[in-house]
Amino acid sequence: VQLQASGGGLVQPGGSLRLSCAASGFSLDSHSVAWFRQLPGQEREGVSAIRRGDRKTVYANAVKGRFTISRDNAKGTIYLQMNALKPEDTAVYYCATTSGNPIYSSMFQPTTYTYWGQGTLVTVSS
Repeated sequence: VQLQASGGGLVQPGGSLRLSCAASGFSLDSHSVAWFRQLPGQEREGVSAIRRGDRKTVYANAVKGRFTISRDNAKGTIYLQMNALKPEDTAVYYCATTSGNPIYSSMFQPTTYTYWGQGTLVTVSS
C-alpha cells in the first residue's frame, strides 16, 4: 500500500497549483480520502476530504471557495486543485486515506486515516 504525492512547488500569490496523490496496492474506490497540510512546529490540519460512502466533501474554512478536491478511481489518483493561492497556504501537503466511512466531525482528524503520502511542499511567495 502506497500513496505518492506530487505537484508542489513555488507559486506567486494569486496563482494555482494542482496536487496529485497516486494510490497503489489497494482500490481507491473503497476509501475515504483527504488532504492535510503542516508547517514546522505546528499540528497537521485538515484541508479537504471526500467520504467514500456518500462522497460528501468538506473543506476547511480557510480554503473554501479556492480549493477543490476530486478523485479519479479509475486512475487511482486524488487531486487538490488550489486556486487564488495566498502566502498563508505555504505548507507541506499530505494525502491520506482510510477504508472507513468517517463521521463528519472526524474527517479532519489525522488519527482517522490509515495511509499517508510522503508530503509535497507548496510555497506561495512573490
